[in-house]
Amino acid sequence: MKLFLIRHTALQVPSGICYGQSDIDVASSFMDEALHTQQKILNTQFDAIFTSPLQRCLKLAIALNIGEPLVDNRLMELNFGDWEMSTWGDIPRDIFDAWAHNYANLAPPNGETFSQLQQRGVDFLEEILAHYPNGNIAIVTHGGMIRALLAHVLNMPLKGLFRLTIDYGSITQLEFGVENSVPKINFVNL
Repeated sequence: MKLFLIRHTALQVPSGICYGQSDIDVASSFMDEALHTQQKILNTQFDAIFTSPLQRCLKLAIALNIGEPLVDNRLMELNFGDWEMSTWGDIPRDIFDAWAHNYANLAPPNGETFSQLQQRGVDFLEEILAHYPNGNIAIVTHGGMIRALLAHVLNMPLKGLFRLTIDYGSITQLEFGVENSVPKINFVNL
């Protein structure tokens, strides 16, 4: 099975805002960005397309025009809890620094850890692998989720998560069921 992890396009949000699971709309450049992303998968037949319920993902899943999007809440971005829609500068420095040094295991107040995000992503992935052992599956989701899934496949500690660049509208392809069932990363951030 080939899994196409597609990050949503750019957002209509000022820089420096912590938005995680806040339902932010897409930028005015959405149609151009969606078309650019669609061109990358134009000749691929998909067996299913899954998406985060947040409008920035759902809009792209619809615009890609590759099938009826199946919404799954497990594909949402990290829940930043009380930090949602705050500027990063408004978060007390000592609290932010503690989180930044241990985001895998430390949650923002009323939020979740990256380990929790990764676990719900892995749960989703295992379910998809069981239901679609062959074929092509598109997943429109968020940068944090894509990084967490890559870290899982690479058996990489979450502390290295942000060394992985995942641009808006980019596609990362994972392949399962080849080379003794070891997942293969065909490309990242295309």
